[in-house]
Amino acid sequence: MTKPVRLALLGCGTVGSEVVRLLHEQAADLTARIGAPLEIAGIAVRRQGRNRGDLPVDPAVFTTDALGLVKRDDVDVVVEMVGGIEPARTWLVEALRAGKSVVTANKALLAEDGGSLHDAAAESGADLYYEASVAGAIPLLRPLRESLQGDKITRVTGIVNGTTNFILSAMDATGAGFAEALDEATELGYAEADPTADVEGFDAAAKAAILASLAFHTRVSAADVYREGITEVTAADVASANAMGCTIKLLCIASRGPDSTGAESIGVRVYPAMIPRSHPLASVGDAFNAVFVEAVSAGQLMFYGRGAGGAPTASAVLGDVVAVSRNRLAGVRTPSESAYAALPIRPMGEAVTRYHISLDVADRAGVLATVAGVFARHEVSIATVRQASASTGGNTGSTATVGRGGDAILVIVTHAAPDAALAATVEELRGLDIVRSIASVLRVEGGV
Repeated sequence: MTKPVRLALLGCGTVGSEVVRLLHEQAADLTARIGAPLEIAGIAVRRQGRNRGDLPVDPAVFTTDALGLVKRDDVDVVVEMVGGIEPARTWLVEALRAGKSVVTANKALLAEDGGSLHDAAAESGADLYYEASVAGAIPLLRPLRESLQGDKITRVTGIVNGTTNFILSAMDATGAGFAEALDEATELGYAEADPTADVEGFDAAAKAAILASLAFHTRVSAADVYREGITEVTAADVASANAMGCTIKLLCIASRGPDSTGAESIGVRVYPAMIPRSHPLASVGDAFNAVFVEAVSAGQLMFYGRGAGGAPTASAVLGDVVAVSRNRLAGVRTPSESAYAALPIRPMGEAVTRYHISLDVADRAGVLATVAGVFARHEVSIATVRQASASTGGNTGSTATVGRGGDAILVIVTHAAPDAALAATVEELRGLDIVRSIASVLRVEGGV
């Protein structure tokens, strides 16, 4: 029999435990697919004596010395499922420099300092695979890295965080507020005890950086991604979206095109946005993920499935383990990075988008003309305006007829304009004495 491929597993939490189970349950099939058996050389954990239930593995393989495990000569592949920046970066750079294949699900590390991993892999000729870092079980990164290499990708739009998608879907379905929907997500296990990384968009921003790097052959970090979370989305926003035939999703958007000087560049952003219900992403509910890819020759492609969870993520991890193990047996490697384009990052202010703005204004003559004048000064064209009494929260009304006294809600949707011009418009509106408050500002995507 061919010599086994020896694995060092770093982490044995939700994902790591599922990887161990699948290695045991599918051992015969995996051996047939690879051409050699997979063996666990060791599993690095924080607490060695912890009860790990009925995991089908010899307790002797557990160790708290992760770096020592990585450095062992009998380890061929290092599989990292711990997360975070350090000490994971140290472990993986050590493994790659030693020529060991690395499989990781660590989106935070890849987004913050993926360059150091790619450099180490290139120096030693080692494989670096990370399909599980974005969208769980969905086969997404390999198509971007391999299948679409003969094409030019122009845009990637996706729902890549299951927690926020569950929350927004619940708000859309029931009319609940953000806090109530978050509580439900927490009770059902979709949200962490501290949901900040999810609801503030940090998780999605890291994934957006990885997607943009692969799609546009450019190193993109999380710091390059404009980010907004969903904590300010209200039930009134959802109702207003419904009135427009839209729903609200937390989108990651990466696009390639000219900047203000005409030079080729890329823009990467994450924020909640209204999209029409006819858009393919609008029907993605619950905690599912979906990514919409647009390319010059291939046209529009959509990838959909479970974006998180132990079993789905373990599926993606094992897929990578099979790939790198085959490469080791064949004596080849897959290029892990294509960053030849090195395109500049386009500032968020140059992104062309549309705004949905809800204003609480004084209900008197001349208000609408004053508001319209502000938009005109910033060269932002108004697409629609509707009014409601402040007592209704802006959820009813149609034609704007400000001038009855008291307060009113103006809901304005713009035509496409540079984000900087739209933001400047909102800032000037905020300073008008006729504007009591700006209740909501949301972007509108997808051709509404």
